Amino acid sequence: MRRRSDAYLDIETTGLSPFYDYITVIGVLRCNGSKGELVQLVGNEVTRGNLITALAGVGTIYTYNGSRFDLPFIGVALGIDLATQYKHHDLMYDCWACNLYGGLKMVEKQLGISRQLQGINGYEAVRLWWSYLRGGNEEALRLLLEYNREDVVNLKVLRDRLLGSRQRL
Repeated sequence: MRRRSDAYLDIETTGLSPFYDYITVIGVLRCNGSKGELVQLVGNEVTRGNLITALAGVGTIYTYNGSRFDLPFIGVALGIDLATQYKHHDLMYDCWACNLYGGLKMVEKQLGISRQLQGINGYEAVRLWWSYLRGGNEEALRLLLEYNREDVVNLKVLRDRLLGSRQRL
């Protein structure tokens, strides 16, 4: 029997409300053993069908605060309940169990997980999207995609670090 892949998922949006805002980027890092593949759906590529294709062969989806943000936002925006289609594991709660609190970037700092991009947060990600969409700023899009890539890659790093301090996630 073939092993199902793990996926690390993070979204970028134009705001916090799935009723008034929309998803700009869905990043999915699919990992099967030591092999990983990054899929980023951007703008008009953010569809239910494309997300299902990106998650093909996945058994478990890992997120950070995904239970409260990413998965509900995807549910409203794309009409798919990922928590019923896949096993979902929110790493934020594992961090809490290890007395690691705050957003993903704060937890990364506490654990010494590095980032190439500094000073970019969710608010800046929104500004980068609008700079690209309204002004055609390709560098803004490149930075946004790199920010999203670091988010999903660091979710795997975070899980690996947590596995080192706990028996099994």
